[in-house]
Amino acid sequence: QVQLVESGGGLVQAGGSLTLSCVASGSVFGIYAMGWYRQAPGKQRDLVAGITVTGTSANYADSVKGRFTISRDNAKNTVYLQMNSLKPEDTAVYYCNANHRGGDYWGQGTQVTVSS
Repeated sequence: QVQLVESGGGLVQAGGSLTLSCVASGSVFGIYAMGWYRQAPGKQRDLVAGITVTGTSANYADSVKGRFTISRDNAKNTVYLQMNSLKPEDTAVYYCNANHRGGDYWGQGTQVTVSS
């Protein structure tokens, strides 16, 4: 079973950038499709970006296309989310997700707050 630990969240002004990292341990990282989700207060948890096992393909929520980039380094057991041109509506807790054969694993989340 994989364990996930996110980092990199914080407070940033609108227009700024942050890079989130998620380090995996306890299992073979290269078998998991990875994703970043976010959940704002009172709202459901939604997919922000996902990346395939090999990292050759990614998908994004419409709201972040052109601003966010997901990537992974299988040698470092890490997935990243580069977030540029941040907006106040990007404020949320961001969660790392690992998926393998229908099994979902989650990190504890990292808070991102964008001030206007």
